[in-house]
Amino acid sequence: MYVFDATPLISLASADRLALVTSLDGPRYMPESVYDEVVTAGLDDGHADARRIERAVENEVFAVEPDPDPDVSLVERLSRVDALSGADVAVLALAGERGGTAIMDEAYGRSVSDAEGIATRGTAYVVLHAQRRGAIGPEESRAAIDDLLDAGWYCAPDLYARILEKIEEID
Repeated sequence: MYVFDATPLISLASADRLALVTSLDGPRYMPESVYDEVVTAGLDDGHADARRIERAVENEVFAVEPDPDPDVSLVERLSRVDALSGADVAVLALAGERGGTAIMDEAYGRSVSDAEGIATRGTAYVVLHAQRRGAIGPEESRAAIDDLLDAGWYCAPDLYARILEKIEEID
C-alpha cells in the first residue's frame, strides 16, 4: 500500500503524469488532510492539478482515508516534530500504522520516517517503478522526469543524473 503526500500528487498532476501511479502494486491512499490541501484548497485557488487529483479519487485511483487518531503513540511522536506539517504527520502515521510506503519528497520527512522505520519513496520512484513494470519505456521515463521538472518539481542536478542512470539501467 502507498500513502501519498501533497508534493508528489501535485507534481505528477501538474505534469499530467498522475496515471503512472496505477503501475504501483496495492492500494493508493491519501489522508483527508492531504486531500484538503491539494484538492479542496487547490480547487478554491483554481489549480488544474487539483481537478486532476479530484478525478483520480472519483475514479478510485486513490482512496481518501481519515487522518490517524491523534492519540496514537506514533501520531503523538510525529506531531512533536515542528518541521512536519499536519499532513506530513498523517501520511507517515498512516503508512506506519498499516505497514505501507509513504510517497513523499521532503528530505526532513523522509529522515523522520527512517528514524521511525517507515518506508518512503519519492516522486521519481513512481516513474521508475512504472518503467520497471513495463508500463512505460525508457524514453517515456525520461520525458516524464523532464515533464515533472518543467511543471515545477524540484530535483537537484546530482539526483537528476542518478535518475537518468537508473532509467538506462532498467532498459
